[in-house]
Amino acid sequence: MDYQRFKTAVQGLPVFTGRDAARLGEPKTMYNQLANWRRKGLVSQLRRGLYVLGKADRKIEPGGPFLSGQLYAPSYVSLEYALGVHGLIPEMVTSVTAVTTRNTARFRNDLGSFEYQHIKREAFRGFTLMKDAAGLSYFLAGPEKAVVDFIYLNLPRFTRGDREIFTRSYRFQNLESLDTRELKAYGALFANTKLGEIVGELCRLVREEKKP
Repeated sequence: MDYQRFKTAVQGLPVFTGRDAARLGEPKTMYNQLANWRRKGLVSQLRRGLYVLGKADRKIEPGGPFLSGQLYAPSYVSLEYALGVHGLIPEMVTSVTAVTTRNTARFRNDLGSFEYQHIKREAFRGFTLMKDAAGLSYFLAGPEKAVVDFIYLNLPRFTRGDREIFTRSYRFQNLESLDTRELKAYGALFANTKLGEIVGELCRLVREEKKP
């Protein structure tokens, strides 16, 4: 199969796998073609077995959050990236940060940088299905869960009684928008005493921020 026919066959997909390509012709030949098209820059490999067409030929431009879920599943976008989306920190990070029940991982490719942190299965909740500008679906942590995930995965940096770390070191903002009941409920999922205490400190700060 020549590249033009292949391009037409997969242009409607935001990403495609090696198996998708293999179904379009003789498998060994198609895998060899993929390698050849990669060398020519016509196809980009996101990770082993997962690809996109080159930018000039893509009809769908997959966003970072969507790609994050395709690269490593199960996972949902959380931590710094989600905090930026929810306006809880003043800037958006360039890497898409996520949590997973699998091992910690990191991917870098032509479309960005993607980081994954491990959490226990019991705490793998607190996210909702979202759609990006291209209509592609991904899972995003709610604001309270993104905060609790962040605290848990940075727990050694937190000290009991130090509420200023949220605004001084991590520049948290818009804390009055958080629901303290949800913060406590998500914190309890991790069954970690120190985490519970730090979340309690944050809840007191949130209540102060809510005062007129």
